[in-house]
Amino acid sequence: MNITHRPVLLAEAVTALVSSPLIQNQNTTNNVLVVDGTFGRGGHTQALLKELSSNARMISFDKDLDAIAVAKQINDPRLTIVHDSFAHMDQYAQAQSVDGILLDLGISSPQVDEAHRGFSFRRDGPLDMRMNTDQGLTAAQWLEQAPQEEITHVIKTYGEERFAFQIAKAIVAKREEGLSPKTTSELASLVASVVRTREAGQDPATRTFQALRIFINRELEDLELGLKAALNLLKPGARLAVISFHSLEDRIVKQFLQAHAKVEVPRGLPVREKDLPKSALEIISRIKPSEAEILENPRARSAIMRVAEKRIEVPA
Repeated sequence: MNITHRPVLLAEAVTALVSSPLIQNQNTTNNVLVVDGTFGRGGHTQALLKELSSNARMISFDKDLDAIAVAKQINDPRLTIVHDSFAHMDQYAQAQSVDGILLDLGISSPQVDEAHRGFSFRRDGPLDMRMNTDQGLTAAQWLEQAPQEEITHVIKTYGEERFAFQIAKAIVAKREEGLSPKTTSELASLVASVVRTREAGQDPATRTFQALRIFINRELEDLELGLKAALNLLKPGARLAVISFHSLEDRIVKQFLQAHAKVEVPRGLPVREKDLPKSALEIISRIKPSEAEILENPRARSAIMRVAEKRIEVPA
């Protein structure tokens, strides 16, 4: 199957990073280092490389072995490919050494569209859902052993599903009959039998599949670790751009940026504004896809990109 992936907010993300004064001033030297935390199918990585000088360097991460296979086909000596989560990016670069970091938190079209990956309720396949198929339990394996209370918690927390208890109860009941769901269609049908009401145009299984994918791949934990690592790696003046696709991700990003963009001063302490210490980050922009992009690529409709610039050095 020939599946193409359209990177979301491509031009906006590239512009946000390479237009920073830091990169503009250094792009003729060998000092520029940019990190793409999620290679996917390489859209953002290759677009960034086109804008960087021949002396620049770039590191692209991905947990997905299929993505790594695609990345290794790029013949560019400036590019280093790492099969790992961006949560560990600080193991591959020194503190205060990076000029720009992009985190595109969405899953790629091939992951959704290839049935054997198990991400989509619209295509029947094994209930896998792992980004890195070299490690960890599949969604089916986890559902075969997890307590009902834990399944409820995962579906409610990561899917914001109000029928989480009923879904978990139905899964455990099937499991006790020896019929634990092992394929995407089995799970989707089971969820549909329990979830009687849903937003217009949304499949009843949408929230459950999102919840299991996030949980199986530790997506929110990786995001929190990755944001902390990014803050440590960025040079003063460097930028961080994060593209999120659902409220759980965006809330973490928004709160992290806001927390590091303000300075806490003890109440009642007489401090003049000019004497205030600088915050670690300055929030630059919040960008959503244009109507034209959404029409061309409906999967972009929920995307939000937040951009911030490092202001001061932050101790490791």
